[in-house]
Amino acid sequence: MLGLDADLDHILTHTPGLWEQFAGASIFITGGTGFFGHWLLASFAASNDRFHLNARAVVLTRNPEKFRAGVPELASHPAISFHPGDVRDFTFPSGAFTHVIHAATPASAALNTAQPLEMIDMIVQGTRHTLDFARHSGAREFLLCSSGAVYGRQPPELDRVAEDYNGAPDCLDPHFAYAEGKRMAELLCATYARDTAAAPLAAKIARCYAFIGPYLPLDAHFAAGNFLRDTLAGRPIVIQGDGTPCRSYLYAADLMIWLWTILAKGQSGRAYNVGSETAVSIRDLAQATVDAIAPGTPVEIKGTPVPGRLPERYVPSTDRARAELQLQEYIDLSDAIRRTAAWHRAR
Repeated sequence: MLGLDADLDHILTHTPGLWEQFAGASIFITGGTGFFGHWLLASFAASNDRFHLNARAVVLTRNPEKFRAGVPELASHPAISFHPGDVRDFTFPSGAFTHVIHAATPASAALNTAQPLEMIDMIVQGTRHTLDFARHSGAREFLLCSSGAVYGRQPPELDRVAEDYNGAPDCLDPHFAYAEGKRMAELLCATYARDTAAAPLAAKIARCYAFIGPYLPLDAHFAAGNFLRDTLAGRPIVIQGDGTPCRSYLYAADLMIWLWTILAKGQSGRAYNVGSETAVSIRDLAQATVDAIAPGTPVEIKGTPVPGRLPERYVPSTDRARAELQLQEYIDLSDAIRRTAAWHRAR
């Protein structure tokens, strides 16, 4: 499956006993044609085939034909079908469903800046509509793919952010439209989960951070993707800033282990940080990319660090997921970069 066989084996190997819960399941997935969605569908198809689950996945997408053309081996899988529509107002597909995974969000910095109201509508209306569908269809399990952005700017002196951190985005700054939308989406999930007047709905929340792996866009605002793009093309990496901000990157195959486990075993109305705890500066990420793919490629940093200023950070604490769900990171950053580069070279 486009060179993902080893990664899919990795996912299934590290989820023993998990997939039996999905035997005969009907799963509705929004955002099924994005980065998360490609991986959700690939891992679903692999588990369905290997364990003979007799499950099915219905994927909401605005452009089924584009997905079929781009990933025909997934689009043609007999257990996967498509339902056309916009997440904010799609017509409910017929039939009963057991699980809903809501992964639809435009991860677009340009949209967030240029059209913050559109961003808010897509997140908030899309989540409300998808929750209404979950109730309508009889689903009992719901997973929201949220974001670490809900914490607002991480204090630079705080190494890692835990789920009980009470920081928040600036609600008077439209640049935080994405973050505030995700906060409202989480509140909607908690409200639906605690509504005793309606049928029970176990809503679990995955606060996702930064990731790397096949299907990650190389031409968007993701530094990891941009650095891969330039190195694979034989170009030097140019960093416009000072290279000091710190992020962390979880490999996509590990991400799938975490998301499916949270859906299957997570506590309703509870949030779990999803990401790597290994912080890496943007400068060091660029150097790691070069070292893994094309040693000797130049890395140019345009900016100069401000003396005495602590670097910005975006790094989660994952103690909750590790303690409650026994999750862990298996694939380190260097290996993740090599795997992603090999996938792109093979396409």
